[in-house]
Amino acid sequence: MAVTHSTGNDYLLPCGRGLEQAWERLDDGDADPHESSCTHCAAARESLLTLRAATRELIEEPDPPPPDLFGRIMSAVRADVRRGRTLTLDTPHPGAILVSEQAVAVVLRFAADTVDGVRARGCRVQSTDIDEDGAQVIAVSMTLAIRHGGPSIDEVVSVVRARVRAAASARIGVELGALDITVLDIYEEDR
Repeated sequence: MAVTHSTGNDYLLPCGRGLEQAWERLDDGDADPHESSCTHCAAARESLLTLRAATRELIEEPDPPPPDLFGRIMSAVRADVRRGRTLTLDTPHPGAILVSEQAVAVVLRFAADTVDGVRARGCRVQSTDIDEDGAQVIAVSMTLAIRHGGPSIDEVVSVVRARVRAAASARIGVELGALDITVLDIYEEDR
C-alpha cells in the first residue's frame, strides 16, 4: 500500500515524529531507538496495524447479499421497467398528461386483485381509441387465477369486470371499451 508523501502537512505525533513515517516503517521488524522507547510511536504503530488488518478483512470478505435481494429483483421483474406506449389523459387543469399503458395496466390489475378469491396474473392494454365525444377508450386483456371452492367463475368474473371498469373511469379517467378476461388457473388457499 503506497502512501503519498506530502510536504509539511503530515500529522505529527506528540513526540514530533510524523504519522507517515510510522506508516512507512510499519513492516520493518527492527524499530529505531526512538520508536523502541516512545509510547506515542508504539500507540500509532498499534493503531496502524489494527487499521491495516481491518482493511484487509473488508477486502477479503465479500459483502453478503441483502436478505431481501430476491424479493427486490422479482419486484423489478414484475414491474417490467420498460415504459412502453403512453396514453394522453385530459385533466381539469390546463394541458394533458401522458401516462404509460403499463401504469394503466397496474391500476386495473390492482382493481381485479381486490376481488375476494381472485389473483390477477396479467393485464395488458391492447388498444386505445378516441370515441365520438373525444373520450379515451381502451381495450384490455386480463388473466386471472381464481380460488377453488369460492363463488362460480361467472360470478367472480362479473365482479372483476365491474371493479376494473370503475377503476378505469374513476382512477385513470378513461373509458373501458373491451375487457377480455381469461381464467388461467384455479388455486387453493394455503392452510
